[in-house]
Amino acid sequence: MANTISEVMMPSPVTCGPDSRIQEAAELMRDRDIGDVVVVDGDEVRGIVTDRDLVVRALAAGHQPDTPLGDVLSDRVVAVTPTTSVQQAAEIMAEQAIRRLPVVDDGRLVGIVSIGDLAISQDPRSALADISAAPGNS
Repeated sequence: MANTISEVMMPSPVTCGPDSRIQEAAELMRDRDIGDVVVVDGDEVRGIVTDRDLVVRALAAGHQPDTPLGDVLSDRVVAVTPTTSVQQAAEIMAEQAIRRLPVVDDGRLVGIVSIGDLAISQDPRSALADISAAPGNS
């Protein structure tokens, strides 16, 4: 069973700049079979855009495909470090009602961890772990 985030995080998350277009983010999510991109400006994590953000904050709000990600991102950045315990990360996710956490080391993005990653590491036979480990349906 994993103890720290460095043991369960996905290294080198997919990133885009705040001026990147929402269509580009959607295409990256489709092509890489992921549910989010981290929005960075240089080394600074500016936010996350999820597949849900693209539907609720972009499509449903009438934004066009060329809308910048900066207009629809979740900009309330809650991050952890590689040495954060898995238990503490789970508590942060529960308290903040979020499903993904950027992993930052010395101000630099080094990974991302999802609630599914935590489920797989803690109880690989749980329903959430099964769902998270299953291949995408695209």
